[in-house]
Amino acid sequence: MNFPSNRIGRIPPYLFAEINKKKAEMIKAGVDIIDLGIGDPDLPTPKHIIEKLTEESQDPKNLKYPSFVGCPEFKQAVADFYFREYGVILDPETEVLALIGSKEGIAHIVPTLTDPGDYVLIPDPSYPVYQMATLLANGQYHHMPLTKENNFEPDFEAIPKEILGRSKLMFLNYPGNPTSATVELPFFKKAIDFAKKHNVPIAHDSAYNMVTFDSYKAPSILQVEGAKEIAVEFGSLSKTYCMTGFRIGYVVGNKEIIKALSVYKNNTDTGQFTPIQKAAAFALTSDQTCVTNYNQIYQERMYTMLDGLQSIGVKVDPPKGSFFIWAPVPSGYTSTEFVTSVLEQTGVIITPGNAFGPSGEGYFRVSLSVPNERLYEAVNRIKQKLKIVIG
Repeated sequence: MNFPSNRIGRIPPYLFAEINKKKAEMIKAGVDIIDLGIGDPDLPTPKHIIEKLTEESQDPKNLKYPSFVGCPEFKQAVADFYFREYGVILDPETEVLALIGSKEGIAHIVPTLTDPGDYVLIPDPSYPVYQMATLLANGQYHHMPLTKENNFEPDFEAIPKEILGRSKLMFLNYPGNPTSATVELPFFKKAIDFAKKHNVPIAHDSAYNMVTFDSYKAPSILQVEGAKEIAVEFGSLSKTYCMTGFRIGYVVGNKEIIKALSVYKNNTDTGQFTPIQKAAAFALTSDQTCVTNYNQIYQERMYTMLDGLQSIGVKVDPPKGSFFIWAPVPSGYTSTEFVTSVLEQTGVIITPGNAFGPSGEGYFRVSLSVPNERLYEAVNRIKQKLKIVIG
């Protein structure tokens, strides 16, 4: 029998398979595993959001099939959020689309805008869904390397002309996953100018837009004049409000792209549960103290881990956004070798940089999604068990 399909066969082997196998074996053997590999917040969804979800779930009208484009309350809340945070005016009817988490929209925008054989321009390293969605759409991808020397920004002029001429979509992502890199508005202007010149739509993944530290405020690409002519921006409530399990997000910007994506969604899903949308609307428009408080917790965790990494000879500049630390592996290791050594000797899981693309080799990612005391424990284990090898 000939299954699965060829497109499924194009998906590369799961890089974490061996690490997950060892993790399972160690747990079975009674090892206390500290998982710093997953980007799933451990902090609770704020109580007022849960209460709103409970309230809306009691209304029978909210229990029917939801609209695939999103309920009016959620779309208006997203528009209000963009005006409040960025001064960007959005038409909630035509420039806002509700998503079943931003990952769903990111995956679906590829077949919405590309045909088999078209190119998608993808940052390297980056969120793996950009590449996987391209493969599933029978598309081609071109990696745009992100290097520390270039502030983890792509060099648009380095894209080969023959590839640029066949490109139908470009992904960007700031604050970045996995690099935690941040940019200022002039970078987005440069990106928009380039996209217009070459007629390549931009999809900016802004999942970590509100997870920022100190005085840094992440800009929106839609703040650039004329950005809505060529760009859309994806957002998520997962990280900002610790609502990962709710699966609620949005895409805003160019109305033609959003209309096309809505056609795709209309034929593949029936929208997110209405009480979740209304709870999300409440989250965006109610008291934002929870966001400030959670960011303070992530910042404290960040400095705990940075101090710990420095104590073993790994120096990293403090990131301004996201809850990840992107760090160079100690000399003498590949990314996978270092991650495997840390897991086997300390029971601490971190993510190899090459899981996010070829340019991720030589780095590892640490998630700050565990309590501070567990971060201390992870650092102490690494210092004690690997001090001879590293230091």
